[in-house]
Amino acid sequence: MIVLALCGALASFTCLAPCFAGNEIVLGAATTMGLPEGEESVRAANLAVAEINAGGGVRVGDEHRSMRVETVDLRDALPGVPVRDALSVLENMVRIKKPHAVVVGPFRSEVLLPSMEIMANRRIPLLGTIAMTPASEVKVMRDPRYRYVFRVGLNSRYLVAYLIDAMKLLGDRFGFKRVFVMNQDVAWARTTASLMVKLFFEKAGWEVLGIETCASGTDDFSAPLEKARARAAQVILPIFDMPQSGILVKQWKAMKVPAVMAGFISPLAGPGAWNTFEGKIGGAINCNFELGSAIASRKVPRSMAFYEAYERSCGRPMEAGHGPAPAYESVYILAEAIERANSLEPEELVKALEETDREGVIGRIKFHKGHQVVFGKNPEGEALACLFQWTDGGKRRIVYPPSIAEGEIELPASFLR
Repeated sequence: MIVLALCGALASFTCLAPCFAGNEIVLGAATTMGLPEGEESVRAANLAVAEINAGGGVRVGDEHRSMRVETVDLRDALPGVPVRDALSVLENMVRIKKPHAVVVGPFRSEVLLPSMEIMANRRIPLLGTIAMTPASEVKVMRDPRYRYVFRVGLNSRYLVAYLIDAMKLLGDRFGFKRVFVMNQDVAWARTTASLMVKLFFEKAGWEVLGIETCASGTDDFSAPLEKARARAAQVILPIFDMPQSGILVKQWKAMKVPAVMAGFISPLAGPGAWNTFEGKIGGAINCNFELGSAIASRKVPRSMAFYEAYERSCGRPMEAGHGPAPAYESVYILAEAIERANSLEPEELVKALEETDREGVIGRIKFHKGHQVVFGKNPEGEALACLFQWTDGGKRRIVYPPSIAEGEIELPASFLR
């Protein structure tokens, strides 16, 4: 049985020295490598593989086997890359490299859904950590052909639940009821914005002052920010994963728009954002999709152990708030499933994956019937995302959920002048 040590960055295993059989366990890592979420997720997967191999590998029958990662760049999150091109790259990888499983997986939901056909036809388990559409879970529940597809990272429904809680916090503490929504023009962001309006704002009596959809690559947000100011927005809800979206917060700060910026902006997730955006992001509230991805809590020691191990391994801090921690966990989940099944046969491996019950760096890891890891607010029973706020001193303070909160939300200076 494979066990991650609570108080150390590396793992300890039942086999204490490498004693490998000749056959390697091959993991395909297929995603967009040109963005932090993809690159750092693959690095995290390689870190887990190195730890497992250093501890003696994975036991299959009477043998101990090493693991190896084969990486391919799908480029599926880059502007202008057709879905069919990404699918062709994935198909070629599984055909040529013959992985026993695929980790990380497509970046975009538009690619994940058709890629499920490849996994079904090839009978290869996929543990995805980035693409967020719940439609994959529906397909798994409706058709057993798709049973090979699992998701370890956050999906858009759980993201909506966390963002709803953020809006409730702002409403309860400050009496806010007016919001201006800004989202990237990609499937997951459009869906998240739509669900926020339908599931929360309309029912809770909030006034939605506008919904601004911005094309990927947009680098000037001054016009929608002026709309938010003119309409007296109290909250701006951003939903973006493109590198340029940090400029939105810089412009919000420079224009002194008197509204709280609270949502998800990918490049604000990690500690390097303070220098990248010249210290002009103080007061912004951001959702990191999985604990351990670019932020950790000492209240969940495994998250801190992984966070520190990653920095030692890579020589720099983690910056992606979505993907790395579940990618790391995916390797351990697979290794433990292989040992439980005592087999690499796909059907046995799927059954063993469904039985996962693991205390990991993102909290307690269990899959529901749609093969999605269950997220919530208690790390002893569920996986965690978290909300943090940038302070004007360049620190990140976790403000939600209460089980790991380090303080409360504070109004930015634009409210207090």
